[in-house]
Amino acid sequence: MGNYSIKELEKLSGIKAHTIRIWEKRHNIIEPSRTQTNIRYYSDEDLKKILNISILNSNGYRISEIASLSRIALVDKVKKLSEEKSDPGIYIDQLTLSMIDFDEARFEKLISTFILKLGFQRTMLEIVYPFLTKIGVLWLSNNISPIQEHFITNLIRQKIIVAIDGLNANVPESAKRIVFFLPDNEMHEIGLLFFHYLLKEMGYKTFYLGQYVPLIDLVESVRMINPDSMICSVSYSPSAKQLKKYLAGLDEKFPGIDIYITGQPLLKQGIADYEKLHYFKDALHLQEIYSEVPQEV
Repeated sequence: MGNYSIKELEKLSGIKAHTIRIWEKRHNIIEPSRTQTNIRYYSDEDLKKILNISILNSNGYRISEIASLSRIALVDKVKKLSEEKSDPGIYIDQLTLSMIDFDEARFEKLISTFILKLGFQRTMLEIVYPFLTKIGVLWLSNNISPIQEHFITNLIRQKIIVAIDGLNANVPESAKRIVFFLPDNEMHEIGLLFFHYLLKEMGYKTFYLGQYVPLIDLVESVRMINPDSMICSVSYSPSAKQLKKYLAGLDEKFPGIDIYITGQPLLKQGIADYEKLHYFKDALHLQEIYSEVPQEV
């Protein structure tokens, strides 16, 4: 069960904490529980209701009108709205609701609908990435369990793998070669998988090494593959000392290869010390970088 503060509700729903408090008093939309020290906290049901209210309110429904709806009527209106509209915000909130409820069928239907409407690439960039940011908020506030995270990220992972398998495998031998890898302690591969999809779709010859790649194994793989560049993602939080050691190792072991890295905030500052290590912000930034690089040797 979730146990959310009002600030976490604000982050997840986009509704200001002050507004939530006003709605509680004037319209009795939700009734928070309280700790022994009289601090408000909210349940999964409260979060789901606030998300649904946020969707309707941002699409022109007055709060007085929304407050009169039963929970069933509220959910039905949101479902109807999500079928009529093409607003990514609605879709993101719908994915969040399906994750909280472990509703795999609903999640699959939503993702498939988004892909049909927007295409795979736009679905990932405009909906899935912001959704994963919401998961990050839930994770940091201890309101999502490892089981929930694995449940939802594995469903997304499957979609990306299917999309990769659907791309043209007949890449010319003259195409530039790119290695994708995660550090030894890194398991979160959704971002890296999508980077793999993007650059393979752009016509590069790609080699996906995946999770938990020790530096010694990476050296051997690079020796065999002889890539033109490498791409890495770091989402875990090593100490500044550990990160500096790892970046220095990459710079030392692969001096002639450009390595593009994304991830947690310490990276950008640390990478600046090395000529061949480059920071990129997100998938769009990476796509922009490689659109300016010739695809063939």
